[in-house]
Amino acid sequence: MDSTTLRHSSGSRIAQYFALTKPRVTQLAVFCAVIGMFLSTPGMVPWQKLVGGTIGIWLFAGAAFAINCLVEQRIDAMMRRTAWRPSARGEITPAQILTFSAVLGGLGMGTLYAFTNALTMWLTFATFIGYAVIYTILLKPATPQNIVIGGASGAMPPALGWAAVQGTVPGDAWILVLIIFVWTPPHFWALALYRRQDYESAKLPMLPVTHGVQFTALHILLYTLVLFAVTLMPFVSDMSGVLYLASAVVLGVLFLSYAWKMYRDYSDEIARKTFRYSIVYLSLLFVALLIDHYARGWIGF
Repeated sequence: MDSTTLRHSSGSRIAQYFALTKPRVTQLAVFCAVIGMFLSTPGMVPWQKLVGGTIGIWLFAGAAFAINCLVEQRIDAMMRRTAWRPSARGEITPAQILTFSAVLGGLGMGTLYAFTNALTMWLTFATFIGYAVIYTILLKPATPQNIVIGGASGAMPPALGWAAVQGTVPGDAWILVLIIFVWTPPHFWALALYRRQDYESAKLPMLPVTHGVQFTALHILLYTLVLFAVTLMPFVSDMSGVLYLASAVVLGVLFLSYAWKMYRDYSDEIARKTFRYSIVYLSLLFVALLIDHYARGWIGF
């Protein structure tokens, strides 16, 4: 269900609560966690860990996003992109949002403990604190580097998925975390560029507001260059093979082309296209990792 559908379903209580979990963002996070599960083992993931881990991580992510909606009620109401949210419109009270988040978080903790292991439960809880408290409450209103520092919590899903299956978080899992960590700034800053008037209205110190369009576009380009290098690490560490390497290079070159166009001749339209591509980029990159993982195991490719 997308935001347009949710806007037109404002009378539905279920739709209102569902909107608090930021479904599209949650889906991408859970997707990366599931990929981490499959990459952690040469065989198939036990169904109990796959189902329990996926549900538990989804519940925790939804709880964190609900807290984000609660904390940013006033800010969301001032931004065209988020003014439709039921929290911003006052359709759900702060007490109801807090209760909803607590229920989701409690169910998430119980599910992860029962179906995966204590390490996954505590790592996911730490990720919840990192996003809902450290990023949302402390960093976002305080510094234009908020998304860089706070991106650490958003980068954790592959490690959570890995821990859910293996009960450990080895170096390969942290490589996946690093990829998302470096991907986050160019992804989010592209959005912040073409939505900068929203952030100005909300008086949030996002990079395009505090340092301007050109400075932000330069940083997107620089981070995308670093991202290109970081995405080669799975091949260098022998975590993946040539199939992934080829995919990473092609996807990375396309991302760099978008970043370069923004830097050389900025427009809101190219920023919007860059943001959309960044989501496709990360999804396809992790799909390539998964296909390569099983291709190497089955046919030695």
